[in-house]
Amino acid sequence: MTAPAATTVPAPAGGLATLRRLILYVLLFALVVISASGLQGLLERLFRTASTLVSGDVAGLALSLAFTLIGGPLALLLWWFVWRRLDDESERRAPGWGLYLTGMYAVSLIIATTSLLNLATSFIDTQESQWPSPLANGMVWSAIWWWHRWMWKHPRKPSSHLEDVRAVVGSVFGLLLGAGAAIAALGTLLDVAIRGFTAAAAFEPWWFPVLRSLVWAAGGAVVWWWHWFREGGRRFQTGLVDVTIIAVGIFVAGITALGGLGVILFVLLRLAFDRSDPLNDLLEPLAPAIASGVIGALVWRYHRTTSVTRSIRTRRASLLVTSAVALAAAASGIGVVVNALLAAAVSPLAGGATRTLLLGGISSLVVGAPVWWLAWKPRHQPRTAGDIPPGRRVYLVAFFGVSAVVALITLLVIGYRLFEFLLGDVTGGSLLDRIRAPLGLLVAAGLVAGYHFALWRHDRALLAAAAPAHKRVVERVTLVSGYPAGSVDPEALARGIADGTGAKVTTWLRADDGGPGLPPSTEPSPAADDLIRQVTAALEGATTQQILVVAGPGNRLEVIPLVGVGGATVLDGPAALGGHAPGRVLRP
Repeated sequence: MTAPAATTVPAPAGGLATLRRLILYVLLFALVVISASGLQGLLERLFRTASTLVSGDVAGLALSLAFTLIGGPLALLLWWFVWRRLDDESERRAPGWGLYLTGMYAVSLIIATTSLLNLATSFIDTQESQWPSPLANGMVWSAIWWWHRWMWKHPRKPSSHLEDVRAVVGSVFGLLLGAGAAIAALGTLLDVAIRGFTAAAAFEPWWFPVLRSLVWAAGGAVVWWWHWFREGGRRFQTGLVDVTIIAVGIFVAGITALGGLGVILFVLLRLAFDRSDPLNDLLEPLAPAIASGVIGALVWRYHRTTSVTRSIRTRRASLLVTSAVALAAAASGIGVVVNALLAAAVSPLAGGATRTLLLGGISSLVVGAPVWWLAWKPRHQPRTAGDIPPGRRVYLVAFFGVSAVVALITLLVIGYRLFEFLLGDVTGGSLLDRIRAPLGLLVAAGLVAGYHFALWRHDRALLAAAAPAHKRVVERVTLVSGYPAGSVDPEALARGIADGTGAKVTTWLRADDGGPGLPPSTEPSPAADDLIRQVTAALEGATTQQILVVAGPGNRLEVIPLVGVGGATVLDGPAALGGHAPGRVLRP
């Protein structure tokens, strides 16, 4: 006799397919990068020498040749293998292919754009232009970008489910690049206008940095326009696009705009009340602040207008994010003001540094508070549960949690400073001087946490008032079924009672006098649905946690409340199962 062959359990096909795709796409990504590096090195060497390739650096040439002649054919062979499998719809919609396309598209777009802009700005310089390297890099990575864009939009093998990812990647990169370069260009120009030509660099004309920044700003604007309008990024009604609008267009832009406005006000206040530093040093941060405020406000305004045309959740989220940024600025201002006032109380003679600190806090508070008031509208808070918008409670809990964490950290710092003062050298300064910075932050965090906690409790009270007043009292039901077999299913009856009351149901089958079963009843047994409705209606007014239900035979139904005494459970009243006075008789 031969032993039966052991059965083998095959590995799940889905797991193997995912692992195969992961290995293929990681290898393809690495081979494309290696091939691009080698080809870029060869092109750069060709542009530099025009005729002589070796020109001294043999190791560099050998590395470029190896990357190009070995990595290039391997990348093409692996791509051909992957491309053939993309005839299958499941392969095109697999996460691995989407991640590869997204990653390579983003890398090639960033490298190609920065290389071409470096090439354009290399000619705006007083020194010799270093154009071969950015030209070679731009050519190679532009070709790779176009190649992956062609695969993304191929008519027979499209990856249409990831089009919003491509649009988001390009538009975010172009927006950040263009806005940052625009701030640099406008800041340099305003700095020359405010502080004069002597403040500019002496090694090149003052307009060279402005022109280079403008080239970068134009390049970023083109990339953003191409992906936001030409690729249709603004038309996608997806969560990813909404998150991008909120995170970049409103949150980052709002921080930039409010930060710039705060610095502007700070410089103006210092010019009016604190001339302790030279005028040129006082005016130094003014131009970048104006540029940041103007560009940040423009970007914020555009995306705020765009969010109005989208979903209600996006519009509400934009207001909450604006309120959060403004509240953070105002709370920081409160903390700095408290710090400055404590510093003035500790050392009244140190007027210059304390005055500067106080003006900084006032600037942040004056800029952040009005914006928060307009976005949050504290005088128009919800008065009913229906007025509470989606996301409001999450916002309140998040701000309360962050403020509580900040308060806890500052309390620990204050405790550390206190014990350090008591145990250390008393000549290191007063206790108030040591704890004034964390104390100011603690005051600000405490105010924010207390305000948002009060609002959260107010909203919870509104929701509780609007909720139905039904409260489950009965926790356990003991069902004694006295119906003959085949008439009423006790298990179905128990499930119906549990669903209707939410209580745990324990079922007992009744057998009188120790016999094999109940004698047949002359009365017909009611339907299970009718029994369930009757029991549920009887339990609505129950005031005890445990209930005994005696059902059958016939139309008999008793609901008896039970009370626990000294660890035991007794009937509520003089009745027992064998007694003559049931606790509650629905049908005699």
